[in-house]
Amino acid sequence: MATASRISGVVVSHGHARELESSLPALAPQVDELVVVGNLPGSIPRDLHGATVIENGRPRSYAANVNAAVERTSGELVAVCNADAVPEPDAVATLAEFMRSNLRCGIAGPQMLDPDGSWQPSRRRFPTVMGTLVRRTPLRRAFPPLERQREHYLLDERPTEPVETDWMLGGFLLLRRTMLDEIGGYDAGFRMYGEDIDLCYRAARAGWERWYVPDAVVRHRWDRLTDRRWFTRRTLWHWRGMFRFVRKHPERLVGRGV
Repeated sequence: MATASRISGVVVSHGHARELESSLPALAPQVDELVVVGNLPGSIPRDLHGATVIENGRPRSYAANVNAAVERTSGELVAVCNADAVPEPDAVATLAEFMRSNLRCGIAGPQMLDPDGSWQPSRRRFPTVMGTLVRRTPLRRAFPPLERQREHYLLDERPTEPVETDWMLGGFLLLRRTMLDEIGGYDAGFRMYGEDIDLCYRAARAGWERWYVPDAVVRHRWDRLTDRRWFTRRTLWHWRGMFRFVRKHPERLVGRGV
């Protein structure tokens, strides 16, 4: 049974033991319980800061790992974090306070900064097919997304107060368990990439709000790995994720929906 006052933390590590040496000490004091999933060899650091560990015998999708970890926790609010996401000392409390004051907020996300302090466009609009084609093909050379798709990335908005949004990058999100139970958690069919968009979209269709809370700050290196080369294992995963999203939500083919 979920405990309303407790906050749980979930981290999935894909061989990121070194990154966890920085993130776990920052996250652990902000949550009441912590679960770390080791999805690949070299995923678990020596100092776990009290975390419970799930070590996989074989790799699973990111979404499947998050679902498994959430099942091992009891908090009504669950912080789902990348291994290299380092929250500022009051980040989780700030998100939790907002969610407890806004009971239809199912997902709250922080302001994301690179380690050098530069701002990341982590708050975005739901994707369209044409926009995705430009971002994930050589068309991006002629139409640089961060220049031509300013509305998708919401580049002209830097809110200083909480604001509703379509979706936020899944590197660090605080989720309401009630919402997760209602919509069925993450879709484990997304191997990697797209599961955060799908989660936010299904939450929106179920009437749950998604809020960006800029007073909560998390530092996270935005590698943009799928932007650097056209044909890699990761770009294939990204395309597979987007195809799955469109198959599930065909109304997005014409930019319709919530």
